[in-house]
Amino acid sequence: MDRPIGIFDSGIGGLTVVKEVVRLLPFENIVYFGDTARVPYGIKSKETIVKFSLENTLFLLGQDVKVIVIACNTSSSLALPVIRKHFKIPIIGVIMPGAKEAVYATKNKKIGVIGTRATVNSGAYEQEVKKLDRGIKVYSQACPMFVPIVEEGWTQDDIANKVAKKYLEPFKKKGIDTLVLGCTHYPLLKSAIQDVMGPGVTLIDSAQQVALEVKHVLAQEGMLRKKHVKPAIEYFVSDEVAIFKNVAKKFLGKELKNIQKVSNV
Repeated sequence: MDRPIGIFDSGIGGLTVVKEVVRLLPFENIVYFGDTARVPYGIKSKETIVKFSLENTLFLLGQDVKVIVIACNTSSSLALPVIRKHFKIPIIGVIMPGAKEAVYATKNKKIGVIGTRATVNSGAYEQEVKKLDRGIKVYSQACPMFVPIVEEGWTQDDIANKVAKKYLEPFKKKGIDTLVLGCTHYPLLKSAIQDVMGPGVTLIDSAQQVALEVKHVLAQEGMLRKKHVKPAIEYFVSDEVAIFKNVAKKFLGKELKNIQKVSNV
């Protein structure tokens, strides 16, 4: 089936998911939408997040996608049940795959979760972890400044190290051995986060697990692309293309050419 995989995020962070989907499913067409005009989602109300997420879903459906990946932890934690209720198309979030990987990784049954305020306040990761193992303790920490730091492209800057230290130094005392990067922007801050947490803490980036889930769903539904030819990958944003292009290069390691701005989402 040649119809594309649809992926949306509040901004640029969902490109971590795009990268893993391309690696695992190299012949699949992809349409990515980054709602860069309205980022960050994590400081907004549940109603607003659900509204934006529904609008993003409708945009991707207009591109005739065969599956939708919500590559945004905030949207996944608050809007996924609503979106699944409204649309019949397979819809994959990022919470469950990340929680599953963390449960497999922990040795001392102490898992940390960092994310936006909205994701942390939703308790979504804790709920998913408890479904798999009720004996695991989950500790959460909101890191609202991480998203703007990534969106500004300051991932290798001293600012990133200072902010990571401020958020995570007190968090280290919880004794966790596994830390879920509960936002698709956070993998770009891995080095700063690992420096603070130390080498004994395993960082969980759910993008890889999300890609595996996409492959599983497509195979189950008989929707994997049969043609082994170069795919079409399109990128849409709701704000300035140039800013997205600059930061996207850091995510994907290459220059993106086919980026379009849309204003009617």
